[in-house]
Amino acid sequence: MATVSKPDTQTEFKLGLYRQMVRLRALEQRLTKLSRDGQLRGSLHLATGQEAVPAGACAALRKDDTFTVTYRGHGYILAKGVDLNLVVAEILGRATGLNKGKGGKMHLTDPSYGLLGANGIVGGGVGTAVGGALASWMDNSDRVSMTVFGDGTLNQGHTHEALNMAALWNLPMIFLCENNLYAEMTPLSRSTKVTDLTQKMAAYGIEAVSVDGNDPLAVYEVMRKAVEKGRKGKGPTFIEAMTYRTCGHYQNDPGTQYRTPAEIAEWEAQAPIARFEKHLGAKLAAELAQINAEEIKVVDAAVDAALAAPAPSIDDLQKDMFV
Repeated sequence: MATVSKPDTQTEFKLGLYRQMVRLRALEQRLTKLSRDGQLRGSLHLATGQEAVPAGACAALRKDDTFTVTYRGHGYILAKGVDLNLVVAEILGRATGLNKGKGGKMHLTDPSYGLLGANGIVGGGVGTAVGGALASWMDNSDRVSMTVFGDGTLNQGHTHEALNMAALWNLPMIFLCENNLYAEMTPLSRSTKVTDLTQKMAAYGIEAVSVDGNDPLAVYEVMRKAVEKGRKGKGPTFIEAMTYRTCGHYQNDPGTQYRTPAEIAEWEAQAPIARFEKHLGAKLAAELAQINAEEIKVVDAAVDAALAAPAPSIDDLQKDMFV
C-alpha cells in the first residue's frame, strides 16, 4: 500500500489515516494469535494504542525520504508504503520476505522506500538516520530523514551525539519520540529528572514540539511543518508524541505489574482508533466497517501466503552478508 498522500478532500485523507491505523491493528492481532499458537517464535513487540503516530507521521513523508524505526516500528514501515506481503513474510522468517527471512521481526530494511533499518538496539537507528540526513545535504537534495524512538532512547549517549551533530550541521532531520511514559517497564520519572523531553532540546538549539500522539491529524500537522522546514534547509526538529502502549512491552508481558489498572483504563479511553471513529462520525460508519473488513482480509491473506512459503535455505546463509 502506498504512503498516504493528501487527496482532494479532507474526508478521503482522514479515511486513509484510519486505514493505516486499522491495518496495523489487524496485523498485530493476527501476529498475537500466531505467537500464542506457537507459529511465531521469539519476542513480539506490539504498538497497540500507538497507531496514530505512524499513520500521521508517514502521511507527511515522500517515498524517497529516509527513516529508521525501532523493533516496534512495523506501523511506520507499512504506512511508508512497504508491501504488506513482504513485511509479513519477513516477520514470519520466510524466504519470500522483505529481507529473505534474515531480518525477522526486528531488523527489516528496504532502501527503495527509504527504510534504512529497524533496530533491536535502543537508539540503534538514530545515528543511521542522521547519516541519511547528511547524505541528503551532500546530494543537494530536499529529502528529509526521520528516526523514531521511545522516551528511553534519550538516556543513551550515542543519541545525544546524533542530536548534537544534526543541530551543528543544520541537517534536514526529524527526531520523532514516542513518549509512552515507559522505557520497557521503567517509568519515565524514574529514569530522568526532566520528564518534559522537549526541554532537553534547548541544549542543542533544536526546535522541539510536543503533540497529542493519539490524534493522527495532530501528528500529521506537526510532521508536515517539520518536513517543510527540513526541505528548506532550516535544520532539525524534535517531536515528542505523547501516547501510550496499552499492551505490555512484549506479548507475554501483561503490563499490570508496573502500571495501575486506573492508568491503563484512562489511556484506553483515549485509544486512537476508537477516538478517531468518533471524530469521523456516524455518517461514515459504513465506510469504516468496510475498511475494517478489507484490512482483516488483506492481513489474513498475507499471513496465509507467508505460512505457505518456504523458510530460508541453509545454502543462502552467507549470501547478502557484508562486512
